[in-house]
Amino acid sequence: MFVSVVLDPGGLDSSRSLASLLSQYGFVRVQRACWENTAVSEKRLHTLKKDIDRITDYYDRVRMYQYPVKGLPAITELNKKKWSRCILRPQADS
Repeated sequence: MFVSVVLDPGGLDSSRSLASLLSQYGFVRVQRACWENTAVSEKRLHTLKKDIDRITDYYDRVRMYQYPVKGLPAITELNKKKWSRCILRPQADS
């Protein structure tokens, strides 16, 4: 699965920790706060999210753009230490 991770850390320590973690998981930095990996398994992504939980605090935000999730693109976000996921479905014709 393709995963793009966008970081909005609350501090410099969080920024460094998240960058180090993502590079350990094989992500490549493509922009200042954006990391990408084209070959992430569901299991590996689940482990990554647990590790992100461990090193972030309340003020850090992390957004993951994933494809495919059940054949569709999805956005998963960590905000205020809570994960939420939105699966983007095509609009139904009227």
